[in-house]
Amino acid sequence: MKSIKKRMWQVDFVSLRLFVAVCEEANIAHAAERESIAASAISKRIADLEYSIGTPLLLRHRAGVSPTPAGESLLQHARIVLRDVERMQAELSEYAIGVRGHIHIYASVSAVVEFLPDDISAFLARHDGIKVDMEERVSSEIVRTIEENATAIGVCWDFADTRDLQVLPYKSDHLTAVVHPDHPLASRESVSFEETLGFDQVGQHPDSMMNLFLRRLAAKSGKSVVNRIHVATFEAACRIVRANLGMSIIPAEALQPYHAQLGLRVIPLVDPWAFRRFVICMRDYEALPLPSRLFVDFLRTDRHP
Repeated sequence: MKSIKKRMWQVDFVSLRLFVAVCEEANIAHAAERESIAASAISKRIADLEYSIGTPLLLRHRAGVSPTPAGESLLQHARIVLRDVERMQAELSEYAIGVRGHIHIYASVSAVVEFLPDDISAFLARHDGIKVDMEERVSSEIVRTIEENATAIGVCWDFADTRDLQVLPYKSDHLTAVVHPDHPLASRESVSFEETLGFDQVGQHPDSMMNLFLRRLAAKSGKSVVNRIHVATFEAACRIVRANLGMSIIPAEALQPYHAQLGLRVIPLVDPWAFRRFVICMRDYEALPLPSRLFVDFLRTDRHP
């Protein structure tokens, strides 16, 4: 049998950045303009990449260029590598001005709206010199980015498929039906989710864990959720409910700034699953840097039911 010689190539961050630009612009000339470099120089770097890797990365056609399957793979990895390099440079530069630790966390919209900012603020008050960056993401993306090591810590609803990640308990909330005062359900003291399915609803992002979960529950009962409108925030949902364009399922803990001000009726859901639990996700607690372990410990010991 013939032995297959593996090609070894050095990662050239400039070439990776230029390759990403070419793929995003779908045109070498446009990428050259964006990166303030000669088109011939980009072509040379792409050719060198293709030679080093041993396979074409771009398909050239009259309209411009598009990545080959190998190019698509490189594009995905290049974006991750460049993002990590940028984050590394930013974090290391902060150590020079006194920052002693940097924590990056992805969190679901409920966690961001309901309790996580206050906990981050309390943590920073106790740990001067540590910086925390938080980004809002849907639960499925939180799990994926932790698996890909793009972020170390996530907070999401425990309904999410966390697969092989380590999870620790954090906090909980209670889902409610939010309706206009003139809504047929407005006089109720409590309601089941199935009873809400006969009414138009204001849903969250179509890919959100809440939206997927409610659709599955409705399907089990042989019905469907009629989302006339999808919104990105709880505030937007409340304002649409105030206009009497539908009802919405929203955590009680997220409603404090809105329901009294807008004159809405908040009706607790009686379903057992309406009491949601949130978890802290990570690949390996022991492998986290010390500041991140301190943060996880803080969230665990300072959580409220």
